[in-house]
Amino acid sequence: MIRSMFGPDHKVLLPYMTAGLPNEEVSPDLFAAMADAGADGFEIGIPYSDPLMDGPVIQKASQEALEAGIDVDAALRVVEKVAHRTGLPCLAMTYANVVFRIGLEAFCARLASAGAQGVIVPDLPVEEAEPVLGAAAASGLGVVLFVAPTTGEDRIRAVAARDPAFIYGVAELGVTGEREKSSGRAVELSRRVRAVTDIPLVLGVGISTPEQAAEAARVADGVIVGSALVRRVLEAASPENAAKSLNEAVRDLRAAL
Repeated sequence: MIRSMFGPDHKVLLPYMTAGLPNEEVSPDLFAAMADAGADGFEIGIPYSDPLMDGPVIQKASQEALEAGIDVDAALRVVEKVAHRTGLPCLAMTYANVVFRIGLEAFCARLASAGAQGVIVPDLPVEEAEPVLGAAAASGLGVVLFVAPTTGEDRIRAVAARDPAFIYGVAELGVTGEREKSSGRAVELSRRVRAVTDIPLVLGVGISTPEQAAEAARVADGVIVGSALVRRVLEAASPENAAKSLNEAVRDLRAAL
């Protein structure tokens, strides 16, 4: 189902949002608002205390969700509601400690049972990915693997050889967060990935405005936008305002793509 999102004339838009933000009851409403605005699927963050890839905005969102009692069980309840309500592919994003603490087979089985289509583990090196890929495949899940502007050719080939659901291309060096303008590194990264494989390439990190999304989509199959959307929820005066703000933002991103 993940691969079916991609097509030659369609650029995929995958918004990121932390599960359980601002609370477990309201969280699915925010994803529904983004679905109504044209999202193709979702990267749903399972809150974690030490999110190595994430900048201040998503760190704050994770901390608020944890303090509100959003553990793995609660996050998976959100995933289940979003998958059922929107019918769109949901990919759970979390860190290796969470996956290995629960156990590979158990974690993947729980994800699949909740209706997730895939899993994203940003601190999982490709050299250690095989057990996760095997456990995920056994539960019918896709796995997303990463490349960055600093990734060498041999490593890009190693990532492609694992046949991930798609390749997550890190568009900007550093942690997630909004940037005033793009560095242009994604263009060269995309060229190098395309020289190796035709597996779908989705760019994320530092993509926050419609203009940046359109620029990224010119060289990739889709984009992930996270911090700019999460910030709107953190700053919203009410859950209703958060949903409205997300709907507007995703509509603008969809139009740009």
